[in-house]
Amino acid sequence: MKSELLQHAITQSLAVRNRSYSPYSQFKVGAALITKSGNIFVGTNVENGSYGATVCAERIALFSAVSAGEREFETLIVTADMDGKAVYPCGLCLQVFSEFAPQIPVVLVNASTGKIEKETTLDTLFPHQFSLNS
Repeated sequence: MKSELLQHAITQSLAVRNRSYSPYSQFKVGAALITKSGNIFVGTNVENGSYGATVCAERIALFSAVSAGEREFETLIVTADMDGKAVYPCGLCLQVFSEFAPQIPVVLVNASTGKIEKETTLDTLFPHQFSLNS
């Protein structure tokens, strides 16, 4: 992947993180999803007083991409921090992503520094994915 595109996606994930609606947890997350066609879709977490209705940044980015007709994905960037450490996607997000891109690279960015903390893959984070086809 071109480093300029990755850096642009990181910048966008940092920016969208600031638009998080997280009045309950105060935990802001930004995500950027790069498609195979080179488009970038972003998402931020949106909380709800009925906690189960909360939607994570990663899924919002994916749902936006799918809504725009995208089905092939290159890289997922997650921007957040917890005590200066990178934050991993939750299990629900990993399961949803496994439907579309079971081996997608996942880049974890520390929101405090804007630096990449870890690079991994979805299948490393979620090795036993549920599938109706398996």
